[in-house]
Amino acid sequence: MARAELMDYEKALEQFEVVIGLEVHIELNTKSKMFCGCRNDFGDEPNTNVCPICIGLPGSLPAVNRRAVESSISIGLALGCQIAPTGRFSRKNYFYPDLAKNFQTSQYDEPIAFEGSLDVEVPSGKVFTVAIERAHMEEDAGKLTHIGGDTGRIQGADFSLVDYNRAGVPLVEIVTKPVYGAGAEAPELAAAYVRAIRDIVKSLGVSEARMERGNVRCDANVSIRPHGQAKLGTRTETKNVNSLRSIERAVRYEIQRQAAILAKGGTITQETRHWHEDKGSTSAGRPKSDADDYRYFPEPDLVPVQPSTELIERLRAALPENPADRRKRLMGEWGFAELEFRDVVNSGLLDELEAAVAAGATPQAARKWYTGEIARLANSLDKDVSELAITPADVAELAGLVESGKINDRIGREVLQAVIDGAGNPAKIVADRGLEVVSDDGALIAAIDAALASQPDVLAKIREGKVQAAGAVIGAVMQAMKGQADAARVRELVLERANA
Repeated sequence: MARAELMDYEKALEQFEVVIGLEVHIELNTKSKMFCGCRNDFGDEPNTNVCPICIGLPGSLPAVNRRAVESSISIGLALGCQIAPTGRFSRKNYFYPDLAKNFQTSQYDEPIAFEGSLDVEVPSGKVFTVAIERAHMEEDAGKLTHIGGDTGRIQGADFSLVDYNRAGVPLVEIVTKPVYGAGAEAPELAAAYVRAIRDIVKSLGVSEARMERGNVRCDANVSIRPHGQAKLGTRTETKNVNSLRSIERAVRYEIQRQAAILAKGGTITQETRHWHEDKGSTSAGRPKSDADDYRYFPEPDLVPVQPSTELIERLRAALPENPADRRKRLMGEWGFAELEFRDVVNSGLLDELEAAVAAGATPQAARKWYTGEIARLANSLDKDVSELAITPADVAELAGLVESGKINDRIGREVLQAVIDGAGNPAKIVADRGLEVVSDDGALIAAIDAALASQPDVLAKIREGKVQAAGAVIGAVMQAMKGQADAARVRELVLERANA
């Protein structure tokens, strides 16, 4: 695939105004699919979670998943949307090789939620208000695996395999209105917007929100037009981009590609495009259809969805704190510097830290243990931190033992490993193994005197004022005490005894 000609990014922005639009698909984590009782489980053996309804056998009748409707309403409310008093499903007709019934059950002119907005902060600190046109319910398609060829795509493949397990999984599609005025920050805004959506649905508990699994996917629409032109440019839609970095790169690439074409007098084709992570480029998919081409008509087998006012208000009352507001609050309450807090957010351990602080740990101690030793152990085991057998309460207890001086950091790491290995909580492990730091000065002095007596040359250097030589004695004492001593206290006593 030949790489398209690109215009320099800064030059493209000088000549053209950028307009973006984002369609984010959220897979819901309901136990069953949208219109049938099949399991909604990721990673099961292919074609094991299927039934006559989700593979479209004649005579099968769908039924709407109530939990999916409630989750969809919660998403709409969290985005400041109005909730429709009645919503209707339609059949979207298109050739779907991974939907056996060959149409998608979706919402068209009566979405469950509409007219919302979301404030999004980009890395520069600027905040953009992104207007949301609609959030509607639909079902996901299955998964195609292309066999043969070098790219894993259909081009060059010998044949394709289809897995219908995902067909019928509940989706919410969130569609923005055209976003103007982002300029050079349009790529960063696109990624930040999807990150904000991901954080919201994760906080709601309605989706696993794992982009690497396709729980959150983005179709990025990009068009450009000469500055001052009223008419929107022809847009392209880069489909199913599933990482924040790729979203930013894909938008930037399309701006540069389209600018190079228009600058030479060419025209932009309205089409879908595919993002190639390895090459950092997009390629043409199919000509982009307009709504009329899908031949929508009302789904005759489903009655309209009519959520009651009581249900909507109950879901509204249950909304959690907005993730962006929560981060600002916690950063202020914990007194973290911006870089410190960013490290916590990027680690994905904010929930664990908050729980550990609530259990009694200081914010700095919780940060130290979670983003340091616990994250290292999880990485060494090729697991997520959530998979380790340690709770925020354990971390708070461990931090308290260290800060009180009952154990030191080295012993703390030993205790942490024991907790993860299933030996009990930190206090029990310290008591059972006799790991508490020796605080009896008499025992320490005895060990120090023995170490000084065995190293007369070191003793002479200390008395000459070369206090750094005390390190050898401190090391010997710590070894004699099996690490169960306060190194700072040992140093004080070493200098006292050496100069006595």
